[in-house]
Amino acid sequence: IQETQQFLGKAFALSMCLMALVLMIQFNSVWQTFVTMSEVILSSGGVFLVLWLIDRPFGVVMCGLGIIALAGIVVNNNIVLIDTFNEFKKKGYHSRNAAYHAGLARFRPVLLTSITTILGLVPMVFGLTIKFSDRTVLIGAPSSQWWTDMSSTIAGGLTFATILTLLATPALLVLGDSGNQLFLNVWNK
Repeated sequence: IQETQQFLGKAFALSMCLMALVLMIQFNSVWQTFVTMSEVILSSGGVFLVLWLIDRPFGVVMCGLGIIALAGIVVNNNIVLIDTFNEFKKKGYHSRNAAYHAGLARFRPVLLTSITTILGLVPMVFGLTIKFSDRTVLIGAPSSQWWTDMSSTIAGGLTFATILTLLATPALLVLGDSGNQLFLNVWNK
């Protein structure tokens, strides 16, 4: 278990570093990269909350893999929102208006991506195995027990992360832009 935990810890750290590098190249902004990466870390709170609510232990292997997969989904949703924010800024919108319009424009895509992912994971969360050949549904089959932890991790974390993406990301973008403007005003004086 310790070897697996160390390997997954290294894999998570490496994936976070690679994501941060790609985001820095894409956004050309330390703040926007920080916002996106902080959403990944904060979504882990949703993972632990859901595991606590459904009274499941944190399995190092499957929950660890779930958190790594969750990080990719969370980053994707934030990229969509931040890219739209940057497009509105290029069109001349003030940061508050750009964040508002980006949130409106990307509300449906972010929400639909999250909802379809969560609904697709629901059978695994509840331990359902569907045997199409026999046209039967098994509850708690041995094969489903492996996937329950990972699917619960992704579904719970994504639920929490979607709320963060739609509310916290625009707020942090405005905060960062206001801080940048304040810094430039002080610097130019």
